[in-house]
Amino acid sequence: MTPRQPPQLALDASRQVPIPARDQTGAGKMSERLRMSVIAGPSDIAVNPARALVCRNCGAEYPLIAQNACYECFAPVEVGYDQAALRAVTRADIEAGPHNIWRYAPLLPTGQDPASRVTVNPGMTPLIKADALAAELGLRTLWVKDDSANPTHSFKDRVVSVALTAAKGLGFTRFACASTGNLANSVAAHGARAGVPSIVFIPYDLEQNKVVTSAVYQGQVIAIEGSYDDVNRLCQELTETDEFEETAFVNVNVRPYYAEGSKTLGYEVAEQLGWRLPQQVVIPMASGELLTKIDKAFSELVEIGLVDDTPWRVFGAQSAGCNPIAAALQAGTDQISPVKPTGIAKSLNIGDPAAGPYALEAVRRTGGWMDYVTDDEIRDGIQLLARTTGVFAETAGGVTVAVLKKLVEAGKLDRDAETVVYNTGEGLKTIDAVSTQVGPTHTVRPSLKAAREAGLLG
Repeated sequence: MTPRQPPQLALDASRQVPIPARDQTGAGKMSERLRMSVIAGPSDIAVNPARALVCRNCGAEYPLIAQNACYECFAPVEVGYDQAALRAVTRADIEAGPHNIWRYAPLLPTGQDPASRVTVNPGMTPLIKADALAAELGLRTLWVKDDSANPTHSFKDRVVSVALTAAKGLGFTRFACASTGNLANSVAAHGARAGVPSIVFIPYDLEQNKVVTSAVYQGQVIAIEGSYDDVNRLCQELTETDEFEETAFVNVNVRPYYAEGSKTLGYEVAEQLGWRLPQQVVIPMASGELLTKIDKAFSELVEIGLVDDTPWRVFGAQSAGCNPIAAALQAGTDQISPVKPTGIAKSLNIGDPAAGPYALEAVRRTGGWMDYVTDDEIRDGIQLLARTTGVFAETAGGVTVAVLKKLVEAGKLDRDAETVVYNTGEGLKTIDAVSTQVGPTHTVRPSLKAAREAGLLG
C-alpha cells in the first residue's frame, strides 16, 4: 500500500495573517525596510512557484518574508507552493538545467534568475552502488548518496545556497548561522564567494578541522562557551537586535528557505535512479529537518507527476549521545524531551530538535523506524563504509551506516527492498574520531630484506 501523502499546502486568503509592526517583543521585530521591500516591492524571490509561508500547525499564511515562526501559534512556518506551477514542471525542464541543485530551481522558493543566486553550485553528487556493503549486510540493493562531494564537503551547501539566495532577494547585507560545524563552513564559503561579510557562531569545543575550514574564509568565527543549543538561542536573540537586523541567519530568520534546500537530496536520488523513488531511505537526524524535507521531496515528485506513486519508508539515525527524536519514537510518544548532547557525532548534537515532531510524523506515516548507536558503533560504521565503498564519512555518516546495520539485524528493514543511505559529510572533518583506530599496518626499513621479513612478499 502506498504511504499516505502529507497534506499539500492549500493557500487560502482567509488564513492570511497581518505582519506585526516593528516592536520590541521578539517575534514581530523586523527591519521596516526589509519588511516593506518584500511586501510592496518587486523581488526575484517573488518570481517563483512559492506563494506564501504557511504555519505547519495551524495553517496561517504569511508573505514570503524573513520569518521562521507563526505569529498565531508560534509553530514553525514552511514554504507553501502554487501546485499548478509545480505541475507545469517536466522532467525535460529539469534535465536541461545545470548539473547542480539549480536544475530544480522551478521547484524551489528562490526564483530562476542565475544572476540572483548566492551559491557555490552544489549538488548532483554521486549515488554509489554499494554492492560490497550490501552483500556484507545481507541487502539486495543498496546505494550511498555521497554528499561529501559538495564544494565544502557536506550537504549544507545545498541549504545555504537556497537560504542565502533568498536572503539576497530579501535585502540582507550580512550572512550568519548557528552551527555544529558544517553549516559554518558553508556560510563562510558562500560569503567569501559572494563578497558578503559573514559571521558564524559555533560551540567552543567543535572539532578543530571544522573550525579551520570555517576561519580560512576570513569571515568572523565566534566560539560560544556552551552547546549548540546555547549557540542557537543566542543567535535567535541576536536577530531581534538593531545591530543584527541586516543579518540573515540561515537557520533562524530565513530558515523556511534554508530547509527547502534539503529537498534537492530527494529530487536528485529520484532522478539518478531513473525518475523513480527508492523503497527505503536511511537519513541522519540532528534537528530532523533533513529527513522531513527528503520525505517532502518524494511527496512533491509524486504529486506533480514526475515519478510514479510507489511506497517509500523513511528511517532516522541518531547517536546514543543525542537521541531525543529516536527515543521518542521508540517510547511511542509525541513528546520529545530535550537532552544534553554528548559523544563524537557533534554535527548531529542538537539536544532540542526543532523539526523533531515532523520527523516523527514522516517516519510513522511511511512505516519506517528510528534507532541510535554508540560512539564505538559510529567508529565501526565509518570504517565499514570506507572499507566497502571507498567513501570516508564524517561521524554523521558513521551514525547512518551503523544504524543501517542495526536496522537490518533487527529486521526493521526489508532486505529485498531498494535502499538508499545518505552520507552527509566528509571524514577529513572529523578525522580524530578514527585516528587512534587506524594507521600504518607495518613500519619497515627501506630494503627488500626488511620487506620480506615483514611478510610483504608473501
